[in-house]
This record gives sequence, structure tokens and C-alpha cells, in this order.
Amino acid sequence: MAITQQQSSTKQDILHYLLKQGQATAQELATQLEVSPQAIRRHLKDLEAEELIHYAAVQAGMGRPQHMYQLSPQGRDRLRRDSTDSDSYGEFAVSLLDTLAETVGRDQMSSILRKQWERKAIEYRDRVGNGSLKERVAKLVELRKAEGFMAEWYPVDEFRSVGDRFILTEHNCAISNVAESFPSVCTHELEMFAAVLPDCTVERTHWIIDGEHRCGYLVQARQKTH
Repeated sequence: MAITQQQSSTKQDILHYLLKQGQATAQELATQLEVSPQAIRRHLKDLEAEELIHYAAVQAGMGRPQHMYQLSPQGRDRLRRDSTDSDSYGEFAVSLLDTLAETVGRDQMSSILRKQWERKAIEYRDRVGNGSLKERVAKLVELRKAEGFMAEWYPVDEFRSVGDRFILTEHNCAISNVAESFPSVCTHELEMFAAVLPDCTVERTHWIIDGEHRCGYLVQARQKTH
């Protein structure tokens, strides 16, 4: 039983690593997860059989091509379901929004979604508070984690004193079902982050909807004018 649980945990670690990094070789996974290459290859074979990952052969130098592993759409969906209570909530939300769009029209639907994100921005801003930008970004990430987003942040200029700049990354999308049917929610999400951090500019750097493996935002303190 313990061995089965350990194998399951390692497979989950592999999926999470591929989610965050986008792709990796078996050797890289073995090194990063501190698991033997033989064990990693067994797990990769199992995950491939479950259609949770796939690989492409990549030529590196004069040697044999390396297998570069990535999450499949099914693997990404598995992690998204694991991070939320139930996928049925997402399906219900899409169905409800479809019904609203048919009832009130797409233009009015966009206004409704914008109003929802404005309310969410107010809630976030109250909970984030008025600390330093670093503190507020950290609190915002914790709020996103609590809502099912695999979020993290890090400073851009850690070793340079050129002002506050941070990258906020979400490796999954807890509302991907909604975003696929109503991409405008992503625009409103960007507006929401900007409203929560009004003394900053917020710029999207990566977007899952565009086929990238994460959503990323550059948060930068506005330069003070004298």
C-alpha cells in the first residue's frame, strides 16, 4: 500500500513539474525530483499509457534524440480537476453563462462579466490591504491559491534596486472551462489585477488560452512624478 501511494505521489510530482516547466527530459525529472532515472522512466511510461503526457523527439548535439515530455490536454485537465472540488461546477458555470448569453445577448453578457470582476476586485483589494507591493502581491497569490489556481510570484529585480517589479504566474486556470467559452473573462481578470494594485501597471506576459503552459503577469510599480 505504501509503495502504491509513493508511486502515485511521484507521478503527481511529475505532472506538477511538467505543468510548471512546460517540458522536461526524463533525466531532468529524475534530477529535480530526486528519483532514479529507471523509476522515472517507469512512471513516464505509465503516464503516457494513461494519455496524461506525450513526448517529442528533440535532437541535442550529435547524440541520439532526447524525449522531451509535456502534459497532454488530458493531463492538464486532470490537474485542474484535482485543484478544485469538482469539474461539474465548471460545466454548470459554462451552461449558466451560455443561457444568459442567449437571453440577454453577448454585449450585455460582457457587461455582466465585467461587473462580476469589479466586485471581485473590491473583495481582493480589501483582503490584500495596504502593505508594500511585495506584501500585497504575496497576499494576492495566496487568495488565488485558495480559489484553486496554482499561483506563485517572484521578484524580477531581486539583486537590483531599480524599483518594485514582480512576476505573478498561474500554472493552471481554475476557470478554464469558462475562459474557453468566454475569453473576455481573461481581459476582465487583467483589469481586476490592475484595480487591486492601483499604484502599478499590470501586463500579461503569458496566456494559457494562446496555447502557453501558464498565465503570467508583470506587476510593476508606477514611477512617481514630481
